[in-house]
Amino acid sequence: MTTAVQDEIYYDPFDKKIDVDPYPLWKRMRDEMPLYRNEKYGFWALTRFDDVAPALIDWETYISGKGSTLELILAGHPMPSGMILMEDPPVHDIHRSLLARVFTPRKMLALEPKIRQFCAETLDPLVGSGGFDFIGDLGAYMPMRAIGMLLGIPEDQQEAIRLAVDEGLKLSEDGEGPPLTGLEGFTHLMEYVEWRAKNPSDDLVTELLNAEYEDVDGTTKKLTRDEVITYVGLLAGAGNETTTRLIGWSGKLLAEHPDQRAELAANPALLPQAIEEVLRYEAPSPVQARIVTKDVEHHGQTVKAGDIMVLVNGAANRDERVFDGGETFDIHHEYERHLSFGYGIHFCLGNSLARLEGRIALEEVLKRFPAWDVDWSNAKQAHTPTVRGWDRLPVFTK
Repeated sequence: MTTAVQDEIYYDPFDKKIDVDPYPLWKRMRDEMPLYRNEKYGFWALTRFDDVAPALIDWETYISGKGSTLELILAGHPMPSGMILMEDPPVHDIHRSLLARVFTPRKMLALEPKIRQFCAETLDPLVGSGGFDFIGDLGAYMPMRAIGMLLGIPEDQQEAIRLAVDEGLKLSEDGEGPPLTGLEGFTHLMEYVEWRAKNPSDDLVTELLNAEYEDVDGTTKKLTRDEVITYVGLLAGAGNETTTRLIGWSGKLLAEHPDQRAELAANPALLPQAIEEVLRYEAPSPVQARIVTKDVEHHGQTVKAGDIMVLVNGAANRDERVFDGGETFDIHHEYERHLSFGYGIHFCLGNSLARLEGRIALEEVLKRFPAWDVDWSNAKQAHTPTVRGWDRLPVFTK
């Protein structure tokens, strides 16, 4: 690898200009510099599928306990207990098992008619209006409503929580440097958790407040209030942000591929695979980060123990070495897996809910609006280093 190429390729996840469309750069990194080094922030990056997937699985070498996003690792804050995305075994396994009870098949089945009803109530008044906003009218609200149903969060508190978490993830206005950690929004949950402790109900928060578990030292414990707040914040943040982005990307990509959109309108049975392709092609959370625990070799170079490794799963999802026509959006693509929900022990617990919400949202939109064009003059892309998508995506309906 020549020095000239090294100087030419520059990847910075905090750079808004790069974030607008990072895929050409990520393709160059896959092809020319599959192990990339950023000296400004002191991290390495992997972009090929056959590098990223094994690293996501190898939790002993690439740990999450000091943060699973670059900005959190750089901030150096200790991770709150219960933040399972940023924990390692054995503590991770104990805390994850408590949350796994949220996403049972029974609970997902019970949510489907409620989510569909919400979509209908939201979209029906917009029929005949000439357009709607995939984010402002649907994507910003439906995921939080679904998570709120699981958690028991009253509707009048859901929006404040969503806005607080969303604001904590945004890049600075000048696009220079990391954002806030995103944890600030969790403080808004304290009053709700305390209220729920005094007003128990048939919901997850009540379950968490009463749950007992065996800790790593063999003692039986209950979660602290702070741990419950962390759990609820994690679900409210992760469950809302990524699904909002998924819905937005569905609107954009199908506007750009009207033939595929027409197929989906005519044959809703294709919707599950279409959602998988949206997830693969535009990963809502395309960049992860880890700390390396021992010296490892990648592409002839040594990454030292203690170094930061950025795993660009959004780039790996388009790797032509694994995905035939990886840079092309096609709802008929067939493949074994993509990495948009992660891989290994941190595989997204809420993947089934995100898929359910994405499928229902798109199906209900297509029932009422089989064709649309994006109103680019009023669209606005969101910019964070960990999730990609839209703040506004208004469309003209036909």
